Amino acid sequence: MILGIGTDLANIERIQRVLDRHGDRFRNRVFTPIEQAKASRRKDEAGTYAKRWAAKEACSKALGTGLAMGIAWKDMAVSNLGTGQPVMALTGWAADRLAEMTPPGHEAIVHVTLTDDHPWAQAFVVIEARPL
Repeated sequence: MILGIGTDLANIERIQRVLDRHGDRFRNRVFTPIEQAKASRRKDEAGTYAKRWAAKEACSKALGTGLAMGIAWKDMAVSNLGTGQPVMALTGWAADRLAEMTPPGHEAIVHVTLTDDHPWAQAFVVIEARPL
């Protein structure tokens, strides 16, 4: 069963301006070391960050909370499988919220997909509950 769906659209140029203005302060507040390492290896660093920004926003919406209810940016982290498929790991308050919304006898699966077409980056997150 579907527990939550979220989407977000981020402007890559806006993220670039934030990076230019705030640099590591922004990177360290919003992104995990794994996310930062991924972005630093990419030619389009701002696009990589924009997709992950959109994924975090989309995840907070799928959790039904938005970012105003205590979820920290780093509580939602995007990494990639060896195949390149993005995956999202939740920790802290986000993980607590996920556990709270998962029905007994089920496991929660967080699906995430990312795309970009300059100047836009987009993410969709679907949270599924599967019977154990």
